Amino acid sequence: MSLIQLYMPSESVHAAVTELGELGVVQFKDLHPDAAPFQRTFVSDIRRLDEMQRRVEFLEEQLDREAIAARPLESALPLLGRTDSSRTPLFMEQIAKQLQEHADRIAQMNSSYDSLQKRLQQLEEAKYVIRETAVFFQHAETQPEQVRLSMDSDHDHQPLLSQQRAPGVEGLANAAPPASFDLEFVAGTIDRAQMATLERVLWRALRGNLFMNYAEIQQGFPGPVHDQTVYKNVFVIFAHGTTVLAKIRKIAESMGGALFTVESDESQRDARLHEVLERIEDHENILHSTSAARRAELLKVAESIAAWHDLVRREKLVYGTMNLFQNDPRQKTMVAEGWAPTQDLPRVQLALRRATEDTGAHVSSVMQVLPTNDTPPTYQLTNKFTEGFQAIIDAYGFATYQEVNPGLFAVITFPFLFAVMFGDIGHGILLLLCAGTMVLYEQKLLKTKLDEITSMFFYGRYIILLMGAFAIYTGFIYNDIFSLSMHLWHTGWKWPHKQGALTAEPTGHVYPIGLDPTWHGAENNLVFTNSFKMKMSIVLGVAQMTFALLLNVPNHLHFKRASWIWAELLPQILFLESLFGYLVITIIYKWSVDWSATDANGHSLHNSPPGLLNMLIYMFLKPGNVDPNVQLFPGQASVQMFLLLLALVCVPWMLIAKPYLLYKEHQSKAGYHAVGSSESQQLVQQSDDQQEVFGEEDAANDAHDQQHGEEFEIGEVVIHQIIHTIEFCLGCISNTASYLRLWALSLAHAQLSQVLWDMTIKNVFGMTGLVGAIASMFAFALWFILTIFILCIMEGLSAFLHALRLHWVEAGSKHYEAAGYPFEPLTFRQEENIGWKHARILRSSSARLYATGAEHRLRMLLVGCPGSGKGTLSARIQQKYSVPIITAGDLLRWHTTHNTELGKQASAVIRAGKLMPDETMMELVGQKVQEMDQSDWLLDGFPRTSGQATMLNESLHSKNTPLTLVVNLNVPEDVILQRVLDRWTHIASGRVYNLSFNPPKNPGLDDLTGEPLEKREDDNPATFRKRIESFHAQTEPMIDYFRSISSPAHASKPLLVDLSGRTSNEIWPQLQETIESRFSYLST
Repeated sequence: MSLIQLYMPSESVHAAVTELGELGVVQFKDLHPDAAPFQRTFVSDIRRLDEMQRRVEFLEEQLDREAIAARPLESALPLLGRTDSSRTPLFMEQIAKQLQEHADRIAQMNSSYDSLQKRLQQLEEAKYVIRETAVFFQHAETQPEQVRLSMDSDHDHQPLLSQQRAPGVEGLANAAPPASFDLEFVAGTIDRAQMATLERVLWRALRGNLFMNYAEIQQGFPGPVHDQTVYKNVFVIFAHGTTVLAKIRKIAESMGGALFTVESDESQRDARLHEVLERIEDHENILHSTSAARRAELLKVAESIAAWHDLVRREKLVYGTMNLFQNDPRQKTMVAEGWAPTQDLPRVQLALRRATEDTGAHVSSVMQVLPTNDTPPTYQLTNKFTEGFQAIIDAYGFATYQEVNPGLFAVITFPFLFAVMFGDIGHGILLLLCAGTMVLYEQKLLKTKLDEITSMFFYGRYIILLMGAFAIYTGFIYNDIFSLSMHLWHTGWKWPHKQGALTAEPTGHVYPIGLDPTWHGAENNLVFTNSFKMKMSIVLGVAQMTFALLLNVPNHLHFKRASWIWAELLPQILFLESLFGYLVITIIYKWSVDWSATDANGHSLHNSPPGLLNMLIYMFLKPGNVDPNVQLFPGQASVQMFLLLLALVCVPWMLIAKPYLLYKEHQSKAGYHAVGSSESQQLVQQSDDQQEVFGEEDAANDAHDQQHGEEFEIGEVVIHQIIHTIEFCLGCISNTASYLRLWALSLAHAQLSQVLWDMTIKNVFGMTGLVGAIASMFAFALWFILTIFILCIMEGLSAFLHALRLHWVEAGSKHYEAAGYPFEPLTFRQEENIGWKHARILRSSSARLYATGAEHRLRMLLVGCPGSGKGTLSARIQQKYSVPIITAGDLLRWHTTHNTELGKQASAVIRAGKLMPDETMMELVGQKVQEMDQSDWLLDGFPRTSGQATMLNESLHSKNTPLTLVVNLNVPEDVILQRVLDRWTHIASGRVYNLSFNPPKNPGLDDLTGEPLEKREDDNPATFRKRIESFHAQTEPMIDYFRSISSPAHASKPLLVDLSGRTSNEIWPQLQETIESRFSYLST
């Protein structure tokens, strides 16, 4: 990996970055990390692309609602008519114009359609009201003797009417108003769920002085939420008096009812109904035409939407990358730095040359390799077969640069250890068929939009393939297929022809592969297989840990630490092998001895086979003593005494040798201090030259670090080595015991498989005839479903996680430093690509393995008086944790600029010279928070008062998106006033400079435009002191309110945290620690 520096002319930088994005081998560095996002060079271009992306997402949403499939990207790209390298600003303006025209037309059609739909719904409701009211009057005129008054009762549960309703729309015909028709009435519709409430409220409000009847409308109406259906009732309420009728109308409207005017005269009602029916027909025709026009417009959009989406995504990547560069407007060049694989440097040079030729630039881009002491990123080259295994290892941690990559060995060891726990030929075949199908159709599946769970399985298809293959192999070893055994060869045992308890007799030959099938029918089968699998687990565990320790050899040799091999690695190996290596040897020896062998006289040649667990225990409790009755081999006591002493010697060896070696190396280097100082001074001078060219303080700081280095403390080294030694010695014991999970899960899998077989298929084998056939069919279906979901999926997932643990902890802790960071180059490869997407999921799974609920997300409010550094800290949070910032001022400007309904209200308030109502601000922020759904966010600029804080907190809790952290910044007032005195602003762009810590390159001039800097009107001590006093008076009650609340994410911790410091650099580490300690998933 090489650190490269690129000098690119301004006219070809866009094309150069595009070519490098297509190449995908350069990871760029941010050359001004302290700059806020709005201070970047291409912030206006990013905003323009954000607007284009918003329109693309709007159009995609409309296509999804209409179920219109977009043209695939491969066939849609040629429609743009331009390649990546030939995209000009004019071309992007044309695309932006097209997007705006399409989005505006669709939005206008949607608005017209919604308006027509709403009006059509009103006409439909009016139709039902007129019809049912007419039925009501007709029934009352023909049968006046059935008319009754409402009962005069104040009891809450007394029915309002003697006859209230009947099912269906005929219900109005079953009751009638008073016999005299001089009463006035109110007719309308209301949501069926509100009907009972309306009855109760009217009864109590009017004290029973009304007559009410209603009927259900069977037709459903579109609700306020998409795809929601609302059912309504028609109601007619008779009452007397203008005041009473007005109260009825007010109550009905307040509960969402829609009122309609219905004439008492029959001929007028008929004419009104005829008019309504004609208007309904007209509206339906217009709706059909509007829908057809909208669909035609969306079909045009579908032809190019994939290409537009891809184009906007790429352009945002390009301009986001260009914002990392150093801009030199005087030289009309941009300077970039980044990491690239050394073998790909010629390809990078060729890409730069292509960009220069495509743009016709007069000056070529220049690439040079920089010498550096920085640690490069780790680049693990993978393919579709190995990337899944590499992602498993990366989830534990990224390898240190040029460290031995254990992902290579995990290709074999991971599926093998899984198969030891999952060994069954039948289950292995099912896994193999599933993975083989995905591999066979992988090209087709890559082009298919899969759900998240399916796509994760597809990403790990080669892992599952090998797990299935190894499960078949271990199934042969266990001679197990769906809990049954296979008789492929002649058994090595025979049963005597006797009655009663029998003992099998050997036939003189051994079953060639795996367990003899005779064991499956034996009563001591479980005893034998338990012993076999337990010992096998110990052998495999010690073998893997030994191999992991030996991987330190190439690491030490490569990093020129050969002396560490004898100082640390050798005693570690001797310690492990003298205890547990000896145990493995005794296991193999015990397997190799025929304990039942006898001499010519029939006497046993050996004692009873000794228990190895007791042997290991007494090796520590009674060193040098072995009971002759349980002796395994001659001289066993002496051998065990020697191995135990060797293990004890290795402990001080590990404790002392490495610290002493490091101390001597430090003393040796100290003897060449003069030479080292001279070289360091040259580095400082060179860094100063770089600082003059680029105007950066980082170069001098890096040189200072190189000159002085980290101070050597022998005490710290000794303490670290003591901890490491204790951890290794205890880990050897606990890790060896941890490998017994191989035996435990293998036993559980076999027993569960046998239980499923015995409880399902085995029970129906004795049945015959039609009943037997049907029972067999159902039993097989039940057995197969349980096998798939319990044994293959649930047990498979369990074995997968245990194999993951063995690789991460038991093996990885022996050699894997994992102190690197990943190589993440600029690439245009689709983010939705299954491999890239789920590699990131697996890499971060160690921190995000469990779902993070709404109360555990970072939903943060940053509070601080003007000049306290809120803007700087907010930008750092956004950059480090990718947390979007919700700014009340920006939301208000967006709504007023786009003339939305809220924007119109805000504009009216501003023109009137009034303060913005809390309800309006709450609605602005609430809408944005609802759009963010369950993601993280940082709130700035709202709330400012305790009333606003209470309103915000209650609203967020009702939406299940509560605030989880409030940070109050405490900065001394004299520091803030000094910042104000030193602050200068470029008014046109909003860039802010400070003479103390962020001065302009040229005094008084903007770095990018060269235009003069100015003082803002309120940047004076008197004005600013008033602003600070006003801030404290306004926000202190709000801070006290938040201080009294505990955090939803951590009930034992307060919601509000106070952070103090004189500068943002002092506060930032405190803020970072607070965030990462409370929200651990953000620390990865």
